[in-house]
Amino acid sequence: QGWGACDPANPKNRRRRCSILIERESAEGATRVLIDTSPDLREQLLDANVSALDAVIYTHDHADHTHGVDDLRPLVIHMRRRIDVYADAATKDSLLGRFRYCFEAPPGSDYPPILNLRAMSVEEPLTIEGAGGTATFTPFRVRHGSTDALGLRIGGLAYTPDVNDLYPESIAALSDLDLWIVDALRPTPHPSHFSLSDALGWIERIKPKRALLTNLHCDLDYAQLAASLPAHVTPAHDGLRIAF
Repeated sequence: QGWGACDPANPKNRRRRCSILIERESAEGATRVLIDTSPDLREQLLDANVSALDAVIYTHDHADHTHGVDDLRPLVIHMRRRIDVYADAATKDSLLGRFRYCFEAPPGSDYPPILNLRAMSVEEPLTIEGAGGTATFTPFRVRHGSTDALGLRIGGLAYTPDVNDLYPESIAALSDLDLWIVDALRPTPHPSHFSLSDALGWIERIKPKRALLTNLHCDLDYAQLAASLPAHVTPAHDGLRIAF
């Protein structure tokens, strides 16, 4: 029960909330940047064997993208330093309102803060330094129901996990893509997410070389969906690794 249209025997139908890890590798090591801290973050980090991060970037403040923030604590203990966290002004205010103890020690607390909250400006490139070299992220606004969220452009890749419409400047940020990882929640319309047909329509308009559908609801079975898609479009699944 609770699997909707998904076949429970297919492990690709077992889906956690959205987080994505970007790694830039070199002979000296890797630069690792996490996008969003889902409520499933602890298991996601363990499964991906991640014990250190150079930064975290938030797309927006909704619970399914932020409520795993305290699971960054074991990484901070291991690294013996705080992690820089980047967010736009609205998300910064929301994070401080709900998780201030992560950024500032409460009066009388024996627990030190674990994160440094940094500002991030829309459409201005953000550079993160690490052992693997410089990783550059360019945020852009997308519509997400009654609010805005951020998409991120990283080289030839763009990531828009929560979106129901694109601003003109967003469309410009999606030009000449090698890969677009894009929200496609369900077959039927939704007020704050692309439906499957919405996503496919925008993929046809944006024309990335490849597209991955993410944030899939339980009425989209992996195998059935994969069989129905154009050759350059595939469903994402937990644990998927992509070179770009």
